Amino acid sequence: NRLAGTIPPVLGRLTNLRQVNLAKNSLSGGIPEALRTLTALESLDLSYNSFSGPIPGFLGQLHNLSYLVLTGNRFSGSIPSSLCNLLRLSELSLDQNQLTGRIPTTIGNLRSVSVLSLGSNNLTGVIPESISQLHSLWSLNLSRNHFSNPFPDSQLPSPLLSIDLSYSGIDLGTVPSWIRNGELVDVRLAGCKLRGRLPNFTRPDSLSSVDLSDNYFTSGISSFFLAMNVLQTANVSHNFLHSDVSSIRLPDQVSVVDLGSNHLFGSISAILGNETNRFLEVLDVSHNRISGSLPEFGVGLNLRVLNLGSNEITGRIPASLSNLRQLVRFDASRNGISGAIPSTVGELVGLQWFDISGNGIMEKIPVSLLGIKRLKHANFRSNKLCGEIPQGRPFNVFPAAAYAHNLCLCGKPLPPC
Repeated sequence: NRLAGTIPPVLGRLTNLRQVNLAKNSLSGGIPEALRTLTALESLDLSYNSFSGPIPGFLGQLHNLSYLVLTGNRFSGSIPSSLCNLLRLSELSLDQNQLTGRIPTTIGNLRSVSVLSLGSNNLTGVIPESISQLHSLWSLNLSRNHFSNPFPDSQLPSPLLSIDLSYSGIDLGTVPSWIRNGELVDVRLAGCKLRGRLPNFTRPDSLSSVDLSDNYFTSGISSFFLAMNVLQTANVSHNFLHSDVSSIRLPDQVSVVDLGSNHLFGSISAILGNETNRFLEVLDVSHNRISGSLPEFGVGLNLRVLNLGSNEITGRIPASLSNLRQLVRFDASRNGISGAIPSTVGELVGLQWFDISGNGIMEKIPVSLLGIKRLKHANFRSNKLCGEIPQGRPFNVFPAAAYAHNLCLCGKPLPPC
């Protein structure tokens, strides 16, 4: 819908109302006091609007509520402790607001809650120990806040399937044993100041998504993916991992892998080539020390994003790059690649990002690239290119900086040939 304005107080007259769903509109203002009469209400979803002001304490008196979702608004102030009286509540989602203060110490009263999402706020203080009493909890999101140590010592409930503590302000040091030993599906611990060796999960076969990026891990990448048989997404970027990429074995079914900004070395062909699994859609190995030349690409691969930037890759761009029919983003900038741009690149009609800046690529920019109609970003800067820039959109309207520092490029947006 496209509803705007405020919630009319007259809504409070509908005392038998059980569900209110006003999600994804343009509503604003506060939650009116008149809604305190909706004692039969079981579900209140006001997510993704522009509501503001404090979360009213009277919501904690609506004892039939089982679903309270206020995600994606501008609510401010503290979390009312009265919400912890909602003993039937199965989901409490207050994420993506401007809430401050501490999590109420009585949060453990919510014995029926299965989803607790408080991420992306400005919450502070220590996470209360009582959170371990949420025995029905299977999804916990405390990410992007300003909590302080220590994290509760008590093990969280065994039903837990998903945990996100990313950028929560907590200095974990090591992955807690109850996370390593749990049967988790989704683990997100980015920016938690984790150190040392990547963790060995007791049940790697249950993991579908893992994000351990932006930490201080130094080793363990060679064995990390072993037995992760259902893994879909893995992000260990922005660490200090030191390893030869030939020792890394990616799971056969993984679709997104980010190994960028580490200290990985060895030949790119060890991780990319004809043996690349057909489920892989995103591969980022940028900002490492990976060398060797780009391999030939076979047909049938489904790569959509390939980021090889800021490495030590040499050789040529293979003509078989055109076999990556699903490719949307290709970045091989800041390497040592030479030779010419293959004319077959023009067959990548879905390409939107093409960056080969900072290499030693020679000859002309092929006119065939005009066949890439969806291209939004291209960068040929700092190469050895010469000749006329293809005179058609978008190449003749890209900024001149995209062609700077070459041998003798000419034509719009540069001076005429």
